[in-house]
Amino acid sequence: MDDNDEIVGSGLAWGKEGRGVALAPVTASWGSSPRLAGSQMAVDDSGHFIGKVSGGCVEGEVLETAAQVIATGRPALLKFGVSDEKALSFGLACGGSIEIFVEKLSTPDSFERVLNGPSHGHSTVALVAPGSGERAPVDAEAPRRFNLDDDFRSVQKAEAGGRNVAIETKRGILEFWRPLLRLFIVCAVHIAQSLAPVARLAGYAVTIIDPRTAFATPERFAGFHLCAQWQEVLPQFALDESSALVALTHEPRIDDPASVALRCPAFYIGALGSRSTAEKRRKRLLSQGFGELALSRVHGPIGLAIGAANPAEIAIAIAAEMTSALRRLEVESQKVLGSAAE
Repeated sequence: MDDNDEIVGSGLAWGKEGRGVALAPVTASWGSSPRLAGSQMAVDDSGHFIGKVSGGCVEGEVLETAAQVIATGRPALLKFGVSDEKALSFGLACGGSIEIFVEKLSTPDSFERVLNGPSHGHSTVALVAPGSGERAPVDAEAPRRFNLDDDFRSVQKAEAGGRNVAIETKRGILEFWRPLLRLFIVCAVHIAQSLAPVARLAGYAVTIIDPRTAFATPERFAGFHLCAQWQEVLPQFALDESSALVALTHEPRIDDPASVALRCPAFYIGALGSRSTAEKRRKRLLSQGFGELALSRVHGPIGLAIGAANPAEIAIAIAAEMTSALRRLEVESQKVLGSAAE
């Protein structure tokens, strides 16, 4: 299971059932480590777990640590890398390293409130006490009040890089939860049926936008959020830097209202259609007052040019292009933050 929403949701559900629960997200990874930052595990007091944080070997160490964390309430920050004797068995011998933050889910309701921000497009920063595991929200004044300025800059760097992170400080562990990646797919066609599960595996919360009940059905999109409207509903979702929009129809009456996304900081906007269709769309949007810089954000024809010839291959091309756009934005944000710090 790779869907972090489901993993954390299962952990919260276990906690509300009265089980002892620990959550273990990957907070940082470098080089050829097998899992990226943001990968997640949830473990209960019987040793049951869901999710994964490595290629299979680190999980055993995490399970042992989770049992201790559940028993004591004290969080732990695990670090594995090429210098460790266990590195070879962890699959990290090719230059990779990984950090995993293991914490007890002591109060599911309060933790749910912490995650409420990321689920609605807002990042959350909290300070976790090393002894009790108690979590306190960090507001704009907290870095100065707790003398965390240097540590908070690391959090800002993680935010720019689109990563969840946990940082050891003198006051405790400073944790940052980035907004969840969200994908809005307009038009419930066959490509959407392939793209939605691929995106979910990549960590996106997926919404299908299409009022046609014959297309946007629970049978065709099991487990996905369905919205029975066209693009006029987009402002309600408040697309942010963690949002992507994919329009899979090339009808102007449906496509053009999606131009509202150009006024939002969505990191990816893609539109289906040929080069001639894309050029006609560009001219229409220019006539509506959009500039060339704004229109350059639209990926159309959509997807990386891999010779995709069927809906599944087109979905793969789109997902790859989304990933490329996201990583490029992260690199650019890191450069800006690095320049500002100099």
